[in-house]
Formats: sequence, structure tokens, C-alpha cells
Amino acid sequence: MKALSQQNFIQQLSIDCVIFGYQEKQLKVLVPKLDFKGDFWALPSGFIFQDEGIDQAARRILEERTGIRDVFLEQFKVFGKAGRTNIKFFERMIALNEEKLGEKRFDRQEFEWITQRFISVGYYALVDIDRVVPRKIEIDESIEWYAIKDLPEMIMDHTELVGSALEALRINFDHRLLWFNLLPETFTMKELQQLYEIVYQRPFPRNNFQKKILDLNVLERLEKKYTGAANKAPYLYRFKKKHV
Repeated sequence: MKALSQQNFIQQLSIDCVIFGYQEKQLKVLVPKLDFKGDFWALPSGFIFQDEGIDQAARRILEERTGIRDVFLEQFKVFGKAGRTNIKFFERMIALNEEKLGEKRFDRQEFEWITQRFISVGYYALVDIDRVVPRKIEIDESIEWYAIKDLPEMIMDHTELVGSALEALRINFDHRLLWFNLLPETFTMKELQQLYEIVYQRPFPRNNFQKKILDLNVLERLEKKYTGAANKAPYLYRFKKKHV
């Protein structure tokens, strides 16, 4: 693989993606662990080719890490604090991994390129977690889903990025009907309410919540979900196609 500094990237501009999924009543984030000694985690990130649009680059990075396309993806904030690229962090990483860095083309030229001050464009994506097959890239040891309340400590300001992405999600989640992006094709009203309560971290009265959602007229009611207790089986719903 060609070294980063030798590729046709826009200088000192990067993209960081916060990829949200929902599973087992938990909001999760897809986070790679870097293949270096010292336990370094970072958001799925990348750079922008000179002939590539920023949104196009973000979708390329998203597909590279998840294997899917055509999902909700939106820019939420630009991060450009003067000290966000912490050179001491990179120096520590190199000190711990001298024997491996040659294999990864992380020589002095690469060190100088990667430790420049980078301005990062933050994007957040909402995916059906069951459709995603997390993909490692060359510098990853692993890539896993982590519950948002149990995220590992990440490099630079990536933890701050997740917090800002969650804030943007909460602002848009209800009035833009973003919730259907995190659910499977069919779901119960209870499952939808649980998702709301996880995202907003507060309870919603059941009757009021159901009335509010049904009054939107965006759901199609299907057959009851079989649970073994026919009298109490909940209805399944799906988003009406005209709204998808």
C-alpha cells in the first residue's frame, strides 16, 4: 500500500465517522482498535482525495468499514482546535512500536505528515446493525461495536466527537424521523419506544408515546408478532414506503 504522504490527499484535512447502531437495547458505536502496542482506539477515519467531494469521501470511508451503502450519513461539526493533533501521543505510540512501524510505512516522513495539524470534518451515520459486517483495514487489530456507555478511551478528541454526534442525533432524531434508520424493517411499538428512551436517556409515558407516533401517519401496521401469548401479542409495524 502506498504511503499516506505519497497519495493524492488534500493536505491537513480528514474525516472522522461516528457510526451508530442499535442492538440489545443499547445504542452502539463502531470503533476500531489500532494494531499497535498500547491499546489505541480511534473512530473510523480517512482522508479526502484531491478530486473527491467531502461527502463522497465520507461515504467511501463508511462503506470501507461497514460493507454497506445507501444509509443515513450527515456532517455534524468541524473540529479544528490547534492542539487536537497531539504529537506526544504519536511519539509514545512510536516508542512502543518501533519494531512494527517499518512494516506499516510509518517512517519519519510519515510521522511528519500524520502529525501536522489536521482539521477534521465529523460525520455521523445511522445503520441497521444486523446488515453491517465490520471490516478491518491495514492498521486495525480489530473493529467492534461498543455500547456508548462503555466506549474505550480513544485517541486525540475522538471521545468528544462521539459526544457531539450524539447531541446532533438527539436534536434531529424526533422531528426528522431518524429513528427508522436504526431499526430493522419491522418492529413493535415497544421496541420503538425503547429506542427513544435509550437515545434520550429518559422514560416516555406509553400511551402518550404511542398516540404521538401513530398520529404521524408514517407507520403501516402488520400482523401481530408471535410471542406464545396470543392475547397479548403486539402488532408489528414498518415505515410506509413513501416516507423511506
